[in-house]
Amino acid sequence: MRRSITGTAVGNFMEWYDFGVYAYLATVIATVFFPGNGSGAANIVGTFGILAASFVVRPLGGAVLGPLGDRIGRKRVLTLTITIMAIATTTTGLLPGYSDHGFWGGVGVWAVILLLITRLLQGFSTGGEYVGAMTYVDEHAPDRKRGMMGGFLPTGTLTGYVVGAVLVTGLTAGLSDSAMQSWGWRIPFLIGAPMGLIALYMRLRLEETPAYESLKADERVSEKGAAHQLRRTIIDQWPQVLVCIGLVLTFNVTNYMLSGYLPTYLSDIVGVPQTDALVIVTVVLLILALVVVFVARLSDRFGRKPIMWTGCGLLIVVSVPAVALMGADAGYFVVFLGVLLVGLMLLCLNSTEPSVLPALFPTSVRYGALAIAYNISVSAFGGTTPLIASGLISLTGNTLVPAYILIAAGIVGAVSVYFTPESANRRLPGATPTVATEKEARYVAKVGTIEDPDAPGTGVTETEPPDE
Repeated sequence: MRRSITGTAVGNFMEWYDFGVYAYLATVIATVFFPGNGSGAANIVGTFGILAASFVVRPLGGAVLGPLGDRIGRKRVLTLTITIMAIATTTTGLLPGYSDHGFWGGVGVWAVILLLITRLLQGFSTGGEYVGAMTYVDEHAPDRKRGMMGGFLPTGTLTGYVVGAVLVTGLTAGLSDSAMQSWGWRIPFLIGAPMGLIALYMRLRLEETPAYESLKADERVSEKGAAHQLRRTIIDQWPQVLVCIGLVLTFNVTNYMLSGYLPTYLSDIVGVPQTDALVIVTVVLLILALVVVFVARLSDRFGRKPIMWTGCGLLIVVSVPAVALMGADAGYFVVFLGVLLVGLMLLCLNSTEPSVLPALFPTSVRYGALAIAYNISVSAFGGTTPLIASGLISLTGNTLVPAYILIAAGIVGAVSVYFTPESANRRLPGATPTVATEKEARYVAKVGTIEDPDAPGTGVTETEPPDE
């Protein structure tokens, strides 16, 4: 279990380290890769537009890599995604700029095209990465500890953000603007090469999940044709797919608003210096990384849905006050409180997402159905959040636009949570109970449930009669 968690979390670390670095360097990238002498509104929108384009290709990655994971296994696909991801991140740091910035010299519009290609490659691999990690950990985790085990995945995600932010903040503070535009911005991306080698080594040491290995021959989609797999993955699962899309929308809009757009919002709209804005968001992300496993563990005890309800309620009620605090011109501490409130909304969602989403689908199509639903939602609503927010503010001049976007996400989330089955202390669909101790194993063998042996009556996980 420890190897499974570290081997998957390291990929999440790399994925969101790359995204965080790109977002934190948005103003520098806008200057290096686009025409003109500054990071004006048009260049910023163009920078976020390329980021949004990388999310457009994510459904393609999910549609290819997810079903592939159901056919050839979770481990093989996770090894492939980390390899593509490392190549894309490292290559970004080697690209030439638009004009005379950097040691390559300028290549004009080709700079934008090359940047777009690396981001598309990154988006394709990401389409199978996080959903694969969720599937892999959940299929290893004991039923009564699945929430806590899944909570280590957002820890890797948030740590990636934090490390990327600390590195960019240090470079921004220590280098001149000309040095950052020439070579400083490349360093965070080039670090992706050694990171990728370490992550690949850890992925190669993983074992296939017990749930996948225990599938009977007639249950494996690899034994059927592509048309059969499509029907089993999408058509037969359409209610769960819709619920998944709604939950992912709520989580990712909040996630990308906090980590992808607020650094730019604080800098360009509120007027906080860029380095200070990065520090504020980084501190909030660090706090979330320290407590997310604890909240995930609470979901094993009290259920996933109460925590998700709390997050959606905060989005609906607290978003406007949170954004208003950021722009209140009352000092950094008040700005920090506003960002922290958004972080608390996110905490209720990212602590439960890894244990809720895979439980929506049966083992035979879990990776594919989750990858397709997850990436459609992220592409349409998550990765476009910074672009939409910056575009609407430029169009309307209303600085509360981020709050209205968060409120809409909260409403969608509340409806989705209503239709989400409770997954705490329940076996995964299509799998037999998974236990953590010999004592639990004896109990399951005797009564067919995974309820607490020391507190009978609390369990709700029952095996199918033929498997008891």
